[in-house]
Amino acid sequence: MTPNRYKRVLLKISGEVLMGAGAYGIELATVTRLAQEISETVQQGHQIALVIGGGNIFRGVSSAAKGMDRVAADHMGMMATVMNSLAMQSVLQGQGMDCRVLSSIAMPSICESFSHQLGRRYLDEGKVVICAGGTGLPFFTTDTGAALRAAELKCDAMFKGTSVDGVYDSDPKKNPQAKRFETITYDEILSKGLKVMDHSAIILAKESGIPVIVFSIRENGNIPKILSNTGKFTTVTKD
Repeated sequence: MTPNRYKRVLLKISGEVLMGAGAYGIELATVTRLAQEISETVQQGHQIALVIGGGNIFRGVSSAAKGMDRVAADHMGMMATVMNSLAMQSVLQGQGMDCRVLSSIAMPSICESFSHQLGRRYLDEGKVVICAGGTGLPFFTTDTGAALRAAELKCDAMFKGTSVDGVYDSDPKKNPQAKRFETITYDEILSKGLKVMDHSAIILAKESGIPVIVFSIRENGNIPKILSNTGKFTTVTKD
């Protein structure tokens, strides 16, 4: 299977991407650019679910490391993902897209609660589904939440947008000789200790049989390009 055959896709975006050139918060121009690319992919016939991190607003792990209670910190991080999801929904709707935010944390006056049945139905109807609130539980990252939602929504693949154009054997920002993999297995990532996603997310994706496509989301126009099987990316599979 190649990426242009992936109809239903879970797109994972880090919260830091929404900062654009800023030091924190949400840069509207960046959200607008991403929303335009997502709209283009939907118009191409793809069904898109989104998971957006909250690191541009609040990072639970780093705050816990500084002395805050981990559970409270993670709850605040979940709320940050809801804020980012609402921002993306607003911009997508402004571009004429039908979009729904489904949260793992019940907040009926703001958005609907997540259920896999509702999410699948909305995707079948051509709506963009934004899964907010992570897993709804502390001690799990949004990477794990994204792998979980990809499995629940029966996605064909999970696309992880990062700051680099794939998986490397070392940090390409620090090592100019770093080698990029065209394909790599889940087991190789775990055995080599590569920092692609959390181990729990990798294991969940492996057990669910969901390929993970790692690409640079900071390059303009890359979301529809990668979904069309062009450009640079790494495919993570079972074998």
